[in-house]
Amino acid sequence: MAKKDYTNWDRKELIKEIDQLRKRKKYGLVWEDKPENVVEQCKTELPVLEEVKSKEIITDPDKPINLLIEGDNFHALSVLNYTHKGKIDVIYIDPPYNTGAKDWKYNNDYVDINDRWRHSKWLSMMNNRLKIAKNVLKKNGILICAIDENEISHLGVLLEELFPSKHITPVTVIHNPSGIQGKNFSNNNEFLFFVYNGSEKSIALEERDEDGADVRPFINGAKGNTKSYLRESGNNSFYPILVKNNEVVGFGDVCAINFHPKSRVVQNGKILEIYPIDNDGVERKWLFSRNSVEEIINELSVKINSRTKEPQIIRTKNKINYKTVWISPKYNAKKYGTELVKNILNKDFPFPKSLHAVEEAIKASVHPKDSIILDFFAGSGTTAHAVLNLNSNDEGKRKFIICTNNEGNIAEEICYPRIKKVIEGYTDIQKAKIEGLGGNIKYFKTSFVPADTTDKNKIALTEKATEMLCVKEDTFEEVKTTKQYKIFKNKKRYTGIVFDHQAINDFKKEITKIDGKFSLYIFSLGDDTFDEEFEDMKKKVKLSPIPEAILRVYRRIFK
Repeated sequence: MAKKDYTNWDRKELIKEIDQLRKRKKYGLVWEDKPENVVEQCKTELPVLEEVKSKEIITDPDKPINLLIEGDNFHALSVLNYTHKGKIDVIYIDPPYNTGAKDWKYNNDYVDINDRWRHSKWLSMMNNRLKIAKNVLKKNGILICAIDENEISHLGVLLEELFPSKHITPVTVIHNPSGIQGKNFSNNNEFLFFVYNGSEKSIALEERDEDGADVRPFINGAKGNTKSYLRESGNNSFYPILVKNNEVVGFGDVCAINFHPKSRVVQNGKILEIYPIDNDGVERKWLFSRNSVEEIINELSVKINSRTKEPQIIRTKNKINYKTVWISPKYNAKKYGTELVKNILNKDFPFPKSLHAVEEAIKASVHPKDSIILDFFAGSGTTAHAVLNLNSNDEGKRKFIICTNNEGNIAEEICYPRIKKVIEGYTDIQKAKIEGLGGNIKYFKTSFVPADTTDKNKIALTEKATEMLCVKEDTFEEVKTTKQYKIFKNKKRYTGIVFDHQAINDFKKEITKIDGKFSLYIFSLGDDTFDEEFEDMKKKVKLSPIPEAILRVYRRIFK
């Protein structure tokens, strides 16, 4: 930016300029905000959803309904701010890395390395989306964002500003072991930012199969009579571990100070008492005190020493804290990303994530097997594939919501076909038959209604809101449809939409025949919920006015 020339400014102008400068941020990320067309569009048009019924896939009514939303992700997130506020357990995103290789567009123009505003455009794009995406996360929800070296520093500061109360940890993932040759370094890694509540256990334990280690610490590298490993340094860790039929069955009490076992292994009927004594008869201690060893009994096993023929107590760590560097062949993005997509679709797709890296990121969040995972940079659909795979492996009922535009027909020719094949099964390019994972998906496109709050536009928004309300309530099975009202259901509840308040009595007669609770949306030009009309049904019906409830959300995020 050119420097300002203050030479001809008068006193009033200079005072105003000083005030503005004083208000500027003193610390943090500063960039030139670049207005974005899709954001500006929402000042004149409001996004809604329209279902593409022909792309629905239902293989099992007992499994959750997943969602694919085709459209700009800012518009999709705007809709989700109404339908899923505070409902999302995990957001996993893989945004464009802004390499300067013309791999993403801003306001319909590709951004290349010579664009002097490319970092500002990228930050504006991310800020616009993350600012409203945070509204859909649960209080204990986790955001996971993939990135490489081009924007890692900027993204880190942006996340700190948007999530000031959260803990942020960058994780290094070795995704390209052979590396991509640069001028000075060969890059073989990318990063995952985990944004989570640091005040509670938010990150799960990693499942590992590791070689067992003797639970006497001197076996693991300490030599001689290192005092910290001797009995005298902690008598509460000197007790017998009880073994029967080569299995750990329990633990004896902490031994009295003046008690000294005659040997490391003491026979007591059918039970062997194993003490932490070395081969030279030196009394050591176990790695775990008596009051904490009970917690790891399932990780302890017995191994017979090939030389002494005596039993050793071995601990195999099945679950440990995730490390901040992930190294495994399964994270190879070429084999489990590029080649996997090619194998499924017989099409090339640039830089898809390793399926297993995304699975691991989702597994790293402490959330139940019925959690909701959102990806608003869906690309080839790896996140959807990962969720379906996890559910197949552990009988989970996780749901995914993925959002992608159709730039280059990515939604219709890559993302959706991949998910369809993974659900239904397919024959890969080697002619091998791959069994489907099963699952259900509904396909939506973003559409628009005029934003001016005229009565005509409120009616139009209400008429277009049916899909949004079904998504909000997760009720997609149609029960009854008339011009005045509609009823939908799932296995637990019903959704009613009344378009004409004069049809309230007919609607009430209809739902008296139905045993179940209702979320009821009634059209009102104002904010009338018609409580009096449903006074006799207040235990059965939860009321909400439309479109005012939707407009209230949009006013907040589009202000």
